[in-house]
Amino acid sequence: MSNDPKKPPMTDLDREIQRRTRRSFLTLGLGAVGAVAGWSWLRSGGGLDGAYPKLQRVLRFNEDVGEKVLFGKTRLAPEFPLSAVGELRVNGTEGLSEPLDAAAWRLQLVPRGATDPARAITIDEIRALPRTEHITEFKCIEGWSTITRFAGVRLSEFTRAFAPGSEQAAYVGLVTPDEEYYAGVDMPSALHPQTLLCYEMNGAPLTEAHGAPLRLVIPVKYGVKNLKRIGTITYTDARPADFWAEQGYDYYIGL
Repeated sequence: MSNDPKKPPMTDLDREIQRRTRRSFLTLGLGAVGAVAGWSWLRSGGGLDGAYPKLQRVLRFNEDVGEKVLFGKTRLAPEFPLSAVGELRVNGTEGLSEPLDAAAWRLQLVPRGATDPARAITIDEIRALPRTEHITEFKCIEGWSTITRFAGVRLSEFTRAFAPGSEQAAYVGLVTPDEEYYAGVDMPSALHPQTLLCYEMNGAPLTEAHGAPLRLVIPVKYGVKNLKRIGTITYTDARPADFWAEQGYDYYIGL
């Protein structure tokens, strides 16, 4: 019974509410402690590509499923009629900080195991290779997509023409001229028949905002791998740095 004469005596309902309130407070406190401990555990031990070790296991599993189970050279991204083509939005400006000097642009090529300086290739040399066009769905990791008409040269044909033997490398690394954006692509995906070094989009030359004079188009991966304004291509057995993998996304990032 309460010692305060103005305060009514506690009922069974009051006692039950008080008991549940204490229990809820204790549960919340333990949950907060557990969350902090769990986050500390996830962060322990350093990280690769910006991902914490425990999370890396999940990312590696995702990569293995995409690369070893879902991917295949005969597995093509769906293609669409011309009537389905839309206007691809401009999304992301990393790597496009410097104004484009189209006349001075050269693609720097580093073949597998190269010890000599990179070879410089002009856009006219690239355009002289067989032209390939497809209408595929450009998918952004943010959840939107657009049917787009792309044209250029297959990366596989470019490799055979300018870096013969580099098909045996494990990866292709691509970097913008200002080195602000970079992506690494596994060689099977790079040699996929729909993977293009693209110089035209929707029937017109690429605009600067979409990566002129040359960008990567790889329909079997999300747009973050479709690097705009390529400055350097390197064929390597070591896994190249990747901008979004360093932000915690899985490296393979296939569809």
